[in-house]
Amino acid sequence: MLLIHCPWCGPRDEIEFAYGGEAHRVRPADPSALSDAEWADFLFLRANPKGVHRERWVHAHGCRRWFNVERHTVTHEISRVYPPGAAAEPDAAVAEAQPPQASQQGVRS
Repeated sequence: MLLIHCPWCGPRDEIEFAYGGEAHRVRPADPSALSDAEWADFLFLRANPKGVHRERWVHAHGCRRWFNVERHTVTHEISRVYPPGAAAEPDAAVAEAQPPQASQQGVRS
């Protein structure tokens, strides 16, 4: 079980939180300008790195506020917790864990 540090309530058990997906995803400015394949990639493709990953969490059974967590996906070690408005600091470990673009992965033919 994870012990997650809520920026507002302090350390709490994982059961009080809900996972909200990958952090720092930017919605396309003009979704109607995207092709169906590009829009589907935005909606459904996510990074699934083995290593450091930035995620959104909500304290569902507490203050109900959203925040970001930097967590190692293998060890589940949480290295950083920060509010959603805070800028993501560039991190070499996070950059190395990012997968290539979908078009390079051969997801679509």
